[in-house]
Amino acid sequence: MTDHADNATPSQPDPELQALAQEVFDLARRGDATMLAAVIEKGVPPNLRNERGDSLVMLASYHGHADAVRTLLEQGADPNLRNDAGQTPLAGAAFKGFDNVIETLLAHGADVEGASPDGRTALMIAAMFNRTAIVDLLIAHGADPHARDANGVSAADAAARMGAGDTLARLKTLGN
Repeated sequence: MTDHADNATPSQPDPELQALAQEVFDLARRGDATMLAAVIEKGVPPNLRNERGDSLVMLASYHGHADAVRTLLEQGADPNLRNDAGQTPLAGAAFKGFDNVIETLLAHGADVEGASPDGRTALMIAAMFNRTAIVDLLIAHGADPHARDANGVSAADAAARMGAGDTLARLKTLGN
């Protein structure tokens, strides 16, 4: 039996461990809820992150896998864990348009107002991309349609800049 630890240095993990971690990240991207539950039960941390700081929840959220997100959250993963860019899983799901993932995240404690470092919220992102159903969902869960990012831009401003007429009209009915 080979001791692979000899191949690793403090700044470079064991190549076999890196390959195993990559397989786990791929499970999240594919949305394999059953295998994710199994590897977490075997000791993989539910908040494992890749080299960009993307957690398993972030990867499953971004790729639209509500069942995998639910499984990870039920196994103790943090729904608000930000990646290295300061983005939340909720913002990733809003960007991609996955309302079922957003519902799952919110049901498990995701912060509806969790903003990126520039102050942009999931609501602002949904508004930018004309995702009216997600705008409604986020507002129903307490998202502030009057919030502004670090540049003073509201969700309605973001929708207007991107030509997202449906969400702009919806936000205007809220007095934004």
